[in-house]
This record gives sequence, C-alpha cells and structure tokens, in this order.
Amino acid sequence: MTDELAPTGIPGLDEVLRGGLPKHQMYFIQGDPGAGKTTLSFQFLLEGVRRGEKTLYVTLSASRRDLERVARSHGWDLTGVDIHEQFRTATTTDTTIFRPAEVELARTVRAILDAIDAHQPDRVVIDSLGEIRLLSESALRYRKQLLMLKEFFRERSITGLVLDDRSVAARESEVQGLAEGVIVLSVSAPTYGNTKRSLEVVKMRGVAFRGGYHDFTIEKGGLTVFPRLTAGEYRDSRSEGVVHSGIAEIDALVGGGLERASTTMIMGPAGVGKSSLALHVVTAAAAAGERVAFFIFEEHRSVFLKRAASLGFVLPPLIESGRLIVQQIDPAEMSAGEFAFAVRRAVEKDQSSIVVIDSLNGYVNAMPEERFLTLHLHELLSYLTGAGVTTILIVSQHGALGHVSSPVDVSYLADAVILLRYYETRGAFGRAISMLKKRTSAHEQTVRELQLTSHGVRVGAVLQEFRGILSGMQSSETHAPRVDPADEP
Repeated sequence: MTDELAPTGIPGLDEVLRGGLPKHQMYFIQGDPGAGKTTLSFQFLLEGVRRGEKTLYVTLSASRRDLERVARSHGWDLTGVDIHEQFRTATTTDTTIFRPAEVELARTVRAILDAIDAHQPDRVVIDSLGEIRLLSESALRYRKQLLMLKEFFRERSITGLVLDDRSVAARESEVQGLAEGVIVLSVSAPTYGNTKRSLEVVKMRGVAFRGGYHDFTIEKGGLTVFPRLTAGEYRDSRSEGVVHSGIAEIDALVGGGLERASTTMIMGPAGVGKSSLALHVVTAAAAAGERVAFFIFEEHRSVFLKRAASLGFVLPPLIESGRLIVQQIDPAEMSAGEFAFAVRRAVEKDQSSIVVIDSLNGYVNAMPEERFLTLHLHELLSYLTGAGVTTILIVSQHGALGHVSSPVDVSYLADAVILLRYYETRGAFGRAISMLKKRTSAHEQTVRELQLTSHGVRVGAVLQEFRGILSGMQSSETHAPRVDPADEP
C-alpha cells in the first residue's frame, strides 16, 4: 500500500493522511488568501524531487519571480522543480468584447496540457483554478474542464494538486466531488495573539484519514501540521507502582505516593506553593533516573529556574543530563493543537514518564474557545494515562484568603486532588496542605502545615488547633464554642 501513496513531505500531514496521497489522482487544495497553499505545494513537489521524481509547477497567476521569492524565504533550492508560466498575452484581439470566451479557455487549457506532456512529470501543481473558472463563465463548462483534467492526470499516472481560493470554492462545493481528495486550509485572527491556522481533510477516497481540524504553523522551512490528538489511538501500557515525592510526610498524606499512569491536580491560590510542591516531586523523580517534562505557562523560563534555585532546587544539572525538560509555553503564540503535539513529543521522543502542566489557567488561554477546554483536556489526559505517564496538573485559584474559586472546574478529570490553602494565625499567615481525593487508594484525611524554605518544601504537623481552613473561614479550635451533646437535635 505504501508504494501506492505519494508522501507529501509535510511534517504531520502524512500522519493525518495515513501515509500520503494515493498516487495518480487529482486533489483540490483550497484555502483563504495567505493560508499557505503555495507553501504546501512546494513542499509536495520538493518531496517528489527527494524521491527522484519529476515535478512541475504550472502558474496561471503568480510569476516565476514571485514563486522563487517564496522559495528563498524558506531556504529552499528549487533545482528539480520545473516552473511553467502560463499567462494570457494581451493583444488587440484579446481585448475585443466579441471574442468568444471558450476560445481563450481552450487555448489556456491546451497550453497547460502541452506543458505537462512536454515535461512528463510525476507530480504537478496547477496554481490556480481561479483563471479557468473565470474563462469558463458557466458552471457546466467549468465542470467539464475539471473532469477532463482529472482524466488527463489518471491516464498519464500523475499525482496533481490544484489550488483554489476557498472563498469562491465554497459557493461551488459541487466541484469538490470531482476530486479524489479535498484539503482545506483556514486562517483565523483571534482577538489577541498570533494568527491561528488549521487544516481539514474534507474528503480522501480510499483513505481512513484522521478527521477534524488540525492546527498548523508556517515558519521558515514550510508548514508543520499538528495532528488532532485522539486518545484512543495511543493505548500503550499502564505502568504500575507509585512516584515518591522525596518527602515522607507528603507520601504519607497522599497514601504512599502518586500513582503511575494517573493525573494529580494541585490546586490553590497564587503563591501558596503549588509549583514548588510539583518541583519537589519531579526533582526527586529525575534524580532517581526518570525523565520529566515541565511545561510552564505563567512565567519566563529564566525566572522559573531562578525561583527554583531560591528554594534549593538545582535544576541545571538535571536539564543538561536530559532527565528534565523545561519548556516555556506562550499561549498567545501556541495553539492547543501545537501544545498537545509538544506533549506527545516529550512522551514519545524524549521518553518522559512524568509531565507537569503549570498551569491549567495558561492552558485555558491557549484554547480558541473555552467551551472546548474540557474536550481538549480530556483527550490529552487520557492520552497520557494510556501511555503510562504520571501527570501533574496545576490549577491557580482566584483569591487568597476567604472565598477561593477556580477558573474552570475540571477536578473530576483528575485521579487525585491536592489542595493548598493560606490560613491566618497570630498576626501572620501560614500555608496548609490536604489531600481531597484519590481514586486508587486510601489517603490521610488531615490538614497539615506546609512551609516553603530555602531547602525546599517542608510538611509539618496536623493543624489540630484550627477548623475551617479549607473553607477560608478558619478559626481557632480553642476559641470555638463548645456544643453539649445533649443540646444536639
């Protein structure tokens, strides 16, 4: 089957297409202006050159100079890619209103076919259908030209891409049925942040392609597609055992340690020690030889490393050894699909067994629409669990003392929930830690003192003298009114 496919050479797209495009067929590449149709086409042709195939780019609108400028911007050498310019030459006869359109249409199409016959390529790109559509003047004549072109490719064993403007193609969707496949590129401009690009394979006959929208970027070197994460396709094996935090009191609090292939959510207000607690777990694991990926949304990487050092966590040696990966994520620049791909790469390529996302708040900002957050997060966490990865998800809650709320409630997705809180005592404030939930085993039902020191995190005794700490309305147990059992209803 692989011999019957033409790989596109575009990272991620061949995964979406399950290997590439079936050979010797015609495919529509539709997209908004500036979506990346020309860039995708060049990558398709250059992949053919790398495979020893003959390639041809037929342009009906852009000049050779324009196309070469695009290639230079990506650092491409177009040696092996033939470019044929097919423009109408303006003459006195051409400008008369009495000249039948079909004469000019026949001349243009015949020139395209002659150029293809002269070069005898294996891969062809025609840019674009807009000129043929204008010359056809009627939908019937336009459809006939496409049918003829489709049969021409098949008879000469050519794999061809035909570019089209989606704004026009959307009104003539019936022509999509003529192609063996249709790929649509979309561009959207969010209220704030970088342009978001997505790709959808609308149809592909005979291919069980991965449906839905897939994010992609255009950088120097071309398109990179980030296939939509489907957790059910990545069921490896569940790891057994636990991940120890390096703090005996925390391991006791959470019931022996964090279960492998599970998700632990650490919740609490800003500054209470969520990231520090996660750091204690991952540094202990990395020091024991495990590989850890730490994704930070809220602060710059250098600030993160400096803050970790102030708490006694020496991260540079772990990073240099490859056991710890610290990647800064900018949600204004990176889409949700690209982030999911970065997590996949950390797991599949870098062999990370522990993943930390700091924080869910930054992940929310990476979503195109917040209503899709639960679905994205569910797929990501399901994938990590299926791959045997231990996930730590940090959630920064609004407020500090008193009423504290979360930006979005996804605690039900977690297998374990650790809650951190501030509390007031004797004119100062302290920190408290408790384990609210653990699906797989028993855990302590206590509220303990938490301290951040220059030597890391310390967990103290049970705060027996206070009540109401978790609700933010704590009071001293010694001053609480006593209730006589006889007075209870």
